[in-house]
Amino acid sequence: METGEQVGVEAVPYCCSDFDSGETPARGLAIRTRKTRSLSTSSATACDYRRNQSLHGPSPVTTFGPKACMLQNPHAVMHIQDPASQRLTWNKPPKSVLVVKKIQDASLLQPFKELCVFLTEKNMIVYVESKVLADTAIAGDESFGAVIQKFCTFREDLDDISNRVDFIICLGGDGTLLYASSLFQESVPPVMAFHLGSLGFLTPFKFDTYQSQVTQIIEGNTAIILRSRLRVRVVKKGIIVTNGDSEGSRKSMQYQVLNEVVVDRGPSSYLSNVDLFLDGHLITTVQGDGVIVSTPTGSTAYAVAAGASMIHPNVPAIMITPICPHSLSFRPIVVPAGVELKIMLSRDARNTAWVSFDGRKRQEICHGDSITITTSCFPVPSICFRDPVNDWFESLSQCLHWNVRKKQNYLSSEEEEF
Repeated sequence: METGEQVGVEAVPYCCSDFDSGETPARGLAIRTRKTRSLSTSSATACDYRRNQSLHGPSPVTTFGPKACMLQNPHAVMHIQDPASQRLTWNKPPKSVLVVKKIQDASLLQPFKELCVFLTEKNMIVYVESKVLADTAIAGDESFGAVIQKFCTFREDLDDISNRVDFIICLGGDGTLLYASSLFQESVPPVMAFHLGSLGFLTPFKFDTYQSQVTQIIEGNTAIILRSRLRVRVVKKGIIVTNGDSEGSRKSMQYQVLNEVVVDRGPSSYLSNVDLFLDGHLITTVQGDGVIVSTPTGSTAYAVAAGASMIHPNVPAIMITPICPHSLSFRPIVVPAGVELKIMLSRDARNTAWVSFDGRKRQEICHGDSITITTSCFPVPSICFRDPVNDWFESLSQCLHWNVRKKQNYLSSEEEEF
């Protein structure tokens, strides 16, 4: 590929594994003595003991981009690997990297330039967005011009780089990582995020020692955490008028969401009124400012501000959190990762609703439209600074000041007598 060219390539197709059947194989003796529960019996009998999907959700894809995969643990029991032992390895040495930088942030110019110079010196192919180079502070820097000539550029929503990038480096805050996730609608390359933004809950690396840290990633065998995403399908019912006759049409859109799906009342002064279905069954009607459907990663974002609990990213779950519900008993709930949620505007709703995905792609939801949410089989493999547990609690302490208070003074034995 020539340097500096626009790329537009087709993604390599990935196959999601089907939902587990949920069967629990009987022990050998039971199979021999209780023929009615054998898997070899007729389909009518076998159906009594089978589930068509697993509440644990689909198995995540463990290949990330064209060259990375998860190092298998030979000591894993029943092919279930302890999340704390998840490590990154390379099938082939990585050669390309996507650098995602927060746009129009002057404080990131110098770190961005230093990182790109370092990567090119290591003979890495560096991908950047075209709009990053539109910054005059970068394009007008003559000393940086030789490095710019080696860049490969792309445009969001126009060029597909999913099978070109081996790993990703984010410079900014949590929003930068969310944006990087949105660029990959299937398999996501490993993501290394530097804390150069405001909050930094998802960005465990500090830029001071970036050279040794990036070198360690390139050499492989580092700890990763698989952050589950939501697969969201929005079906919008429209009306087409042809020669005076109206007919219905349906437009479908699909998104991969790392933090949360937010349905709210938008600019209307009325309460939102949406129906929430779980596996096809109506479980409740949300009356209030709206509802948040989040991943465990998103539980520490908008959801925790709305009163939800915080869930470690390795927990397979989906969280449902109402926003200012007009009910004293509507508490946030956690449901299994394998369920299918569906949100629709209630028939007697006074106004429409609005939906956004990780704070982007905001759009109006009208009567007849539907939002279907399931757990995606394409997680975001986030590279850890130490390990998934320590990194998460460090973020709780440093970013959210979880359980930070002044400790009680120690009482001496003489004071205890009184």
